[in-house]
Amino acid sequence: MTTGEIIDGKAFAAEVRARVAEGVAAFRAKAARAPGLAVVLVGEDPASAVYVRSKGKATREAGMESFAHRLPAEASQDDLIALVERLNTDGAVDGILVQLPLPKQIDERAVIAAIAPDKDVDGFHPENAGRLASGLDGFVPCTPLGCLMMLKDRLGDLSGLDAVVIGRSNIVGKPMAQLLLGESCTVTIAHSRTRNLPAVIGRADIIVAAVGRPQMIKGDWIKPGATVIDVGINRVPAEEEGKTRLVGDVDFAGALPHVAAITPVPGGVGPMTIAVLLRNTLVAAHRHAGLPFEVEGL
Repeated sequence: MTTGEIIDGKAFAAEVRARVAEGVAAFRAKAARAPGLAVVLVGEDPASAVYVRSKGKATREAGMESFAHRLPAEASQDDLIALVERLNTDGAVDGILVQLPLPKQIDERAVIAAIAPDKDVDGFHPENAGRLASGLDGFVPCTPLGCLMMLKDRLGDLSGLDAVVIGRSNIVGKPMAQLLLGESCTVTIAHSRTRNLPAVIGRADIIVAAVGRPQMIKGDWIKPGATVIDVGINRVPAEEEGKTRLVGDVDFAGALPHVAAITPVPGGVGPMTIAVLLRNTLVAAHRHAGLPFEVEGL
């Protein structure tokens, strides 16, 4: 039995980061400064702290300036917004990322809205969401943009393909659908309450799974030759007692005989998120410096 190709997200993300580093070097030569990314962490959530450290390391490796800001878990919403407003006016900062989730006393929507749209490299600000929906230039959330880059690298022209996005979050599902519409795909947004989900998925040339339910999408639902991007990261019990392992939203082993290509979990979409964050920061720096963004492959 033949099996599909496994899309190596780590390798592809490394290529993107290398192109970003080349773009950073060229930017520094023209602007006489490095692009700057500020990352804000509130509290001591262990997973968030790991993400912040990895983002800082990747930023420095690309030749950018990394600015880390930490606030205590009991910080108020006013404290956080005051910090964001200072970063909005800091000329050394091109991109601002506030690590989510935030403590319960802080309204995430208010904080995101406080970030200057031209520094919103996460692409979550309502203005950037509106620009994406309207087909205008703006910042796009990193994970869906990374998914699109992998799809175009694998498939080339996506025009006319039938795409199903499973999941309707503001972070992945909705922007992913908008990006695919922008590539002239025929797009369906499905979710956990979609009736006859196997039939909906079964007609798709492209499947982007971002519903957050472990191995919900079964292999025999998938049309032979489809390309699957699995955004899900779910921790489930491992065979060894007391251990856990990561799985996606797609039954990987069951899907592999059906697909043309599929991203694994881990090692698929995840590495692309930070790579695209660096790409967005480089774009922001060019815009702030009044320079055209002309980095090949980005």
